[in-house]
Amino acid sequence: MLDLRGDKLIALDRRVSQWIDELSKATRQKREKHDLKVCYKDGDKRNLVTDIDRENQKALIQKILTLDEEAAFVCEEAGEACAESMDGQVWFVDPIDGTMNFVQENRDYAIMLALYEDGKPILGWIYDVPEGRLFHGGPTIGTYKDGEKLPPVQDESLSNSVVIVSGRRLVSGEKPYAQLAKKALAYRVLGSAGITFTRLLVGSATAYLSKLLPWDLAAGRALAEGLGYEVKNLDCSSPNMLLSNTVLIATTKIHRELVKMLKD
Repeated sequence: MLDLRGDKLIALDRRVSQWIDELSKATRQKREKHDLKVCYKDGDKRNLVTDIDRENQKALIQKILTLDEEAAFVCEEAGEACAESMDGQVWFVDPIDGTMNFVQENRDYAIMLALYEDGKPILGWIYDVPEGRLFHGGPTIGTYKDGEKLPPVQDESLSNSVVIVSGRRLVSGEKPYAQLAKKALAYRVLGSAGITFTRLLVGSATAYLSKLLPWDLAAGRALAEGLGYEVKNLDCSSPNMLLSNTVLIATTKIHRELVKMLKD
């Protein structure tokens, strides 16, 4: 297991940040020059995977194993053994978040990685590949954008906030997506959890509601909690990081407003 105390944690953040920076630059170059090989997961044309997704996942796993030969993983793409519990240290790998955006638009996609210990977020990394921006850090060392420490989130209410919601669930009429969107100052749909989290981290939005898989949530949770966001299920419980969760990442005021909305 890795030593995650003091300077060792900071050194790990820097080392992994360098890996992701290099991988992201290579990904951007491949996307510009490369004919993507696209497959559909379970025959779903909205659930894509490309050869670059698989290559990136393999590259990140190999790098992590140089640090810890016994590392446990939760990965988006099939083919890797999945951690059965959150005991000890667990790495979450999302090699391309927003693959539909990656394939169809070549914008609004990210590479995400996170490290948890005994179920608690330690470090997260989100690289906005098209924009060349790296968000990194965690609850202990703080949250950074390209090495610059970000300020804590302002505790805004819904009426003063831009919120980001799942487009699929908003269109299908699932509660409370429409209620949240209507009460907010404005709402957005982005198609990438990673890019959504970057909006929260810089304060251009202050709430995000969606059903997220573990690799969609892990890095963003670590970084958001480092800025004072609450990351909770709709019943106010903590997300189970091995399962899909309907999660609200938001200010304390917005959490209270949504809980009241659900009760009413």
